[in-house]
Amino acid sequence: MASAVASAPRATHLTTKVELTISCENLMDMDILSKSDPLCALYINASGSHWYEFGRTEMILNCLNPKFARKFVIDYNFEMVQRLRFCVYDIDNSTYDLSDDDFLGELECTLGQIVSNRQMTRPLLLKDRRPAGIGTITICAEEITDTRVANFEVSARRLDKKFLWWSDPFLEFYKQTETGWQLAHRTEVVYNNMNPVWRPFRISLRALCGGDVEKPIKQCLSSS
Repeated sequence: MASAVASAPRATHLTTKVELTISCENLMDMDILSKSDPLCALYINASGSHWYEFGRTEMILNCLNPKFARKFVIDYNFEMVQRLRFCVYDIDNSTYDLSDDDFLGELECTLGQIVSNRQMTRPLLLKDRRPAGIGTITICAEEITDTRVANFEVSARRLDKKFLWWSDPFLEFYKQTETGWQLAHRTEVVYNNMNPVWRPFRISLRALCGGDVEKPIKQCLSSS
């Protein structure tokens, strides 16, 4: 007598980790004596009703065209619609609450849209859906497949005051991409020092050179 054996259902739940890099251009200037101090907060809605804050970039002082060094790493689920909302604020105080800071605009989209485009630039909108001036936000997505990292210990000596204007130096590392140079890492600022020693740090090879150790990188020395 023949018998039948039921097979277990095959799993189709597929996810991968994606890193998002954020930059903005032409933000509204909300300050009188200086430029806006922008920060980008990311909110996620995967259930259809509830939004929660996933994370925030660093704040950048006096900048209307910020390139944020802090990135967002998200689990991308191929079978789910993951709605994202990127909200940009001008930070005016030291409180964690963003409701008392000036709102510079937002973008709402899906993670799938970002991943399929790889790099997406869209206008920022106010809460009433009017344009936030001519401000735009650019989001770059990269799948995380390489977990190798590079460790750095960096210092400088006898920096030129004529070049730096102020002696509050920091370093930026840029990765070469198909669309130009993309910020990979920014060190902390070492205040009032012409011989700075930055804290040791690590950068993933994927973020620094796309995993290709023969690929050029760019370093920029600046002052806050």
